[in-house]
Amino acid sequence: MKLNVALFFAGLFGALAAVFTLLSFGTDYWLMASESCHPNPGDVGGVTVERGDVVVQEGAPDVTLYHEGFFWKCSFGGSAGDEDLMWKLWFTNQPHSKVCTHAYLFPFPVSQHSHNATEYDSAIIYRGFWSIFMLIGVAAVLLGGLFIICAAPFASHHLYKAGGSLFLASGLFLLCVVVMYVLWVQVLDVVELYIEHQRSTVCADFQLSLHYGLSFMFAPVGIFFCFLAGLLFLLIGRTIQIHCN
Repeated sequence: MKLNVALFFAGLFGALAAVFTLLSFGTDYWLMASESCHPNPGDVGGVTVERGDVVVQEGAPDVTLYHEGFFWKCSFGGSAGDEDLMWKLWFTNQPHSKVCTHAYLFPFPVSQHSHNATEYDSAIIYRGFWSIFMLIGVAAVLLGGLFIICAAPFASHHLYKAGGSLFLASGLFLLCVVVMYVLWVQVLDVVELYIEHQRSTVCADFQLSLHYGLSFMFAPVGIFFCFLAGLLFLLIGRTIQIHCN
């Protein structure tokens, strides 16, 4: 009876681990950002405004919003006065001007034109390892679930142990993915270099705001359930092995 209860919770945790892992992997909201440039009031369009001059502004300063994940990096522009602009990042009623590009090896938010070749290649390598760890984590949780399905009901302790080990491996690789992403955004100088480049070439008052999205939030939840399911399946496999002997 206790083994059946343990198997129920292990299966539940394994299913939740797979769901949250796939949500984190398949949605492109690991990072959300908004960038804007508020020109100097005394300098409009490269022309110095003197006292007595009349300046006509066509609208509020433009804002560019974008979100990025494993598959895609999407961006679209809008007006800074639009109160619903941030909500458009989350719903399907995004503007038709939205542009999406592949983000498999895109070292967000660095561009090749803003850095030398060595820094750009290093960013690609870093992003490459991040992508590989992500793929291994997703494949491990799916393969672990397949092993557990084949092991039911209590057919082979080897399959339970293999499935539990795969869930633990998936949790470890996904943990590396989360840590690497935090280091990428918060610790490494990728974002600072991008801001400095934009301020020196585009706008002296360039502003960039970064926020972690739901895809990033799903990953730690999936990691937690991966570890729980993996430990329970290993325990179930060991218990079945003891009873068989």
